[in-house]
Amino acid sequence: MDRALRLLARSRGLSRVPASAPGPGPGLSPSGASLRLLRPPNTARMASQDSFRIEYDTFGELRVPSDKYYGAQTVRSTMNFKIGGVTERMPIPVIKAFGILKRAAAEVNQDYGLDPKIANAIMKAADEVAEGKLNDHFPLVVWQTGSGTQTNMNVNEVISNRAIEMLGGELGSKKPVHPNDHVNKSQSSNDTFPTAMHIAAAVEVHEALLPGLQKLHDALDAKSKEFAHIIKIGRTHTQDAVPLTLGQEFSGYVQQVKYAVTRIKAAMPRIYELAAGGTAVGTGLNTRIGFAEKVAAKVAALTGLPFVTAPNKFEALAAHDALVELSGAMNTTACSLMKIANDIRFLGSGPRSGLGELILPENEPGSSIMPGKVNPTQCEALTMVAAQVMGNHVAVTVGGSNGHFELNVFKPMMIKNVLHSARLLGDAAVSFTENCVAGIQANTERINKLMNESLMLVTALNPHIGYDKAAKIAKTAHKNGSTLKATAIELGYLTAEQFDEWVKPKDMLGPK
Repeated sequence: MDRALRLLARSRGLSRVPASAPGPGPGLSPSGASLRLLRPPNTARMASQDSFRIEYDTFGELRVPSDKYYGAQTVRSTMNFKIGGVTERMPIPVIKAFGILKRAAAEVNQDYGLDPKIANAIMKAADEVAEGKLNDHFPLVVWQTGSGTQTNMNVNEVISNRAIEMLGGELGSKKPVHPNDHVNKSQSSNDTFPTAMHIAAAVEVHEALLPGLQKLHDALDAKSKEFAHIIKIGRTHTQDAVPLTLGQEFSGYVQQVKYAVTRIKAAMPRIYELAAGGTAVGTGLNTRIGFAEKVAAKVAALTGLPFVTAPNKFEALAAHDALVELSGAMNTTACSLMKIANDIRFLGSGPRSGLGELILPENEPGSSIMPGKVNPTQCEALTMVAAQVMGNHVAVTVGGSNGHFELNVFKPMMIKNVLHSARLLGDAAVSFTENCVAGIQANTERINKLMNESLMLVTALNPHIGYDKAAKIAKTAHKNGSTLKATAIELGYLTAEQFDEWVKPKDMLGPK
């Protein structure tokens, strides 16, 4: 059989990998040798990608790609959790947050006696992780152990091997930098992953979510002031109501976004509390007194955000109410943005057969079959984002409610959805602002026409002739297709002069 395989290999341009190569695996011969396509000698990068080194974990040996810094536990996770593919990988903000945490821990561990040479190498490698320079070395998906242990070990292995490389050692040797003994010193996945969750969430809120919402707030506020003197008909239950100004209508949107920012900021103090130092169950086993406080202070210095150590590590590991709270604030924000976007697209409906009170920016063709059609696409995008955020919050809520005894094991799913919501809301707010709100114009001709035709102006007559007579004027005018003024005079309830004096939209905009 081996002789036949050798002949087949020669005829097809294949070379034999020695039987001592690790296995079993795809493409193995019965004797344990694999067949590999011959590569031109100048394709060193491809050859590197096709080669492997042997690393081991407590379950045994595994082949690890030679051009990757991760190790055996990461490889084992890729074998055990083939769920979703590349799109379901752990969010990069979590990986970067881990880089920040591991650097801080190494710095503090050095204060407690870790060899400075090892600590410095860990810090340099961790900085590369935090800066996103090693993103290709984090292949694991969110759908793994609920504590995030595999991702913590993925980070430990990458930093360990990169530090070993910096010190001139052999990748996979775990010498002189061990992923557990040195990179993970005084740490557990149970406290490092929630710490990374909070760091990642806080950074995303400050870099994407809050700036986006503030930009939207400012644009809506500018429009509210621009439209302050445009009087229009109000609508309740989608039916005609009494007048208000377009500026007043927009001021409601401004306040909604202002409250959204306030709610999100109000949730942040709990996000700033870090679980680091709790280790396995919250007791702080295998740490030193002061470790937790020092790590939090280092993280705060590295990020510029006011992180502190969590006052109760048992809560910090077993429950993630802080993330549920933040997600809840974003869910409320999504409700606000859904209302705002829907109002604007309905007010801009038309251009000839809708309400048409607003003229929205025309950004792109709207139909593949109807020439000249333009759609309110920014409103549609924002409402879809709002719907997604509402769905994300359901998942976060379920995850947060499932902390069992000393550990919540829905951590990766929860942070995936929290980060997704923060980024979507922040980006969508900017897109909606720049491509819609900033260019909105008031169609004053249409606004005036609709207001003057509204039957609900009759409300101004209530104090003068009473509700019942005013109602009869409105119903009769609607039935006969006549104006309020003509109907009121015909019914003998008032004179033309009285109607003109009492029914003035500009006098109906607030309390007397």
